[in-house]
Amino acid sequence: MSLYAIGDLHLSLNTDKPMDVFGGSWGNYVEKIKSGFAKLKPDDICVLCGDLTWGMTIEDALADFRFIEDLPGRKIVLKGNHDYWWTTATKAYNFFEANGISTIDILHNNCYFYGETAICGTRGWFYEEETHGAHDRKILNREIIRLETSLKAAGNAEKICFFHYPPVYRDYRCSEILDMMKHYNVKICCYGHIHGAGRRYALEGRHEGIEYHMVSADHVNFNPLKVLD
Repeated sequence: MSLYAIGDLHLSLNTDKPMDVFGGSWGNYVEKIKSGFAKLKPDDICVLCGDLTWGMTIEDALADFRFIEDLPGRKIVLKGNHDYWWTTATKAYNFFEANGISTIDILHNNCYFYGETAICGTRGWFYEEETHGAHDRKILNREIIRLETSLKAAGNAEKICFFHYPPVYRDYRCSEILDMMKHYNVKICCYGHIHGAGRRYALEGRHEGIEYHMVSADHVNFNPLKVLD
């Protein structure tokens, strides 16, 4: 059994927003995702770090969720900024059950366990006091509460954090999230969201005691990154 992560699948099997139009590495990306997941075994876990589908509602996203369901392993998903289908975990689980989807779980105000290691996380948010207003501050405050709820649910277990937004990017630092990860002794952090030329500025490797991995699909060549054996 192994733990993997990948973000930003941006599936569009029932909507008209395929990422192939961007060319480059996104060409034929659905088949690349399928090929990348082929290495996973049925008992592996893969955390999907947001931006799963362009579906505007969960019903619009059914073909994308069936595609994810058919990929090997158990999938744990969290919200990205383009996951417009996302309403409540209860509605999602009811929809999954009604449509025979059984290998997808939702990371939201909770945690899951991989052996003795806790899988924690939330969407995150970009907020800079000089350029963002009260609305963004409110969103960030909610994300911080959700992150702490997730970390507390893990108890004394070793913790890995998964986000959609990077908590550090170029000159940006989300001090509240960084301080919370340090307080709860998080050792590994995975995130997505960044694409294209911006990937060159993504933080990877050890920084202030935490190992960072950027797992946007195009960054990892559509191959889920192994986080733990």
